[in-house]
Amino acid sequence: MKIDARSVGKVLAAPDNWRFVLLHGDDSGLIREHAAALTRRSAGSLDDPFRVSLLARDDHARFEEEATALSLDGGRRVVWVREATDGLATAVASLLDSPANSLIILEAGALPARGKLRKLAETRPDSASIGCYPEEGRALESSVRRMLEERQVRISSEALGWLAGRLGADRAGVRNEVEKLALYAGENGELHLDDLMLCIGDSGSASVDDAVFLAMEGDKAGADLALERALSEGANPVAMARVLLSHIGRLRRVKAELELGQSRMDAMKTLRPPVFFKKQQAFERALDTWSLPALLDLARRTQAFEFACKQTGSMDVLLCRRHLAGIAARAAANRRRS
Repeated sequence: MKIDARSVGKVLAAPDNWRFVLLHGDDSGLIREHAAALTRRSAGSLDDPFRVSLLARDDHARFEEEATALSLDGGRRVVWVREATDGLATAVASLLDSPANSLIILEAGALPARGKLRKLAETRPDSASIGCYPEEGRALESSVRRMLEERQVRISSEALGWLAGRLGADRAGVRNEVEKLALYAGENGELHLDDLMLCIGDSGSASVDDAVFLAMEGDKAGADLALERALSEGANPVAMARVLLSHIGRLRRVKAELELGQSRMDAMKTLRPPVFFKKQQAFERALDTWSLPALLDLARRTQAFEFACKQTGSMDVLLCRRHLAGIAARAAANRRRS
């Protein structure tokens, strides 16, 4: 059975309803999180040697043996397989047609829609196929808010929007960042924009911001250096695209207000959240560098860049370097003409 995003929670909460759960997609952190939740819910822990069998890629040959073994304490066994491929489809199908009652959890990467494992999981009523893909926009904001609420921490809407625009695409990275913020806020605490800037301002997100601001004002060498630092600290090209789109959108908003006759100071005041004071001069230099039509064209190109990064097998880091270098070169040319 193919499970939609709204029903995933019900599946994770009731593993006894399923014999086989296939977790597949591009978000390895979310896949691992779902697999752990199912295992913990079914077996009570992740490391019970009598009820949980964790099989890495090199252990796939033991799949049938582990899946048909009996639990020594009488509970239901969980066979958790990592790096699964369509090569396991025949063995899984055979097991599902047998009396064995183990819960089979398969972690896989991006699988073709017509692949054997997906077809098996999506056509059987006792099996669940869950696609795990990077969240963005409101879905990402909802997940972050929910993770913080689980730790009795609140976050302002302004801070949540700022944070979502800077988080990477992988669920594990998102959760690590949330856990750090929850520790900073403390139980029953509340996070505001200033807290986030203080708490994560010196991490990879700061390097991402630096790379974007420097590129938009035409400093290619500085942008290259900041980008490499961001990548070395775990930044994701998709996160870079989101920060860049946010920055372009804010520049377009101010530029439009200026063309309507607003003063620069009043136009800047319309931004929420306001420009971080350390970035104010860089923002204004970019404002002087780009016209409104040029910003619109750049937004479209950046959306295309983000889409290209999300394609399976794409050379996203190379695309990121090329896109940012192109922006810096174009900004430098704009400055020379002005």
